[in-house]
Amino acid sequence: MYAVIRSGGKQYRVAEGDTVTVELLGQTDGDVSFAPVLVVDGAQTLTGSALAGASVAGRVVAEAKGPKITGFTYKPKGRARRRWGHRQQYSVVEITGITR
Repeated sequence: MYAVIRSGGKQYRVAEGDTVTVELLGQTDGDVSFAPVLVVDGAQTLTGSALAGASVAGRVVAEAKGPKITGFTYKPKGRARRRWGHRQQYSVVEITGITR
């Protein structure tokens, strides 16, 4: 059985025992629940109001950082230059159970 969850504006396909890297959840460890289940597949596919009580349980395992992204902007014929960088932070979540 698998489920499609939404976290951080993105959708993830998860199954029990999977490890998923999602946007930073704001907690370093502990249990977390994803209520907005979009699709659960067992013997049949369920969507919409059929999933009113469905949830996906998980446990935050760690925090991780993505790759460093650098950029450089400038304006020609002037001395306007700017160098910038960004490194996204993620939460690593282990899926412990899917309930319908």
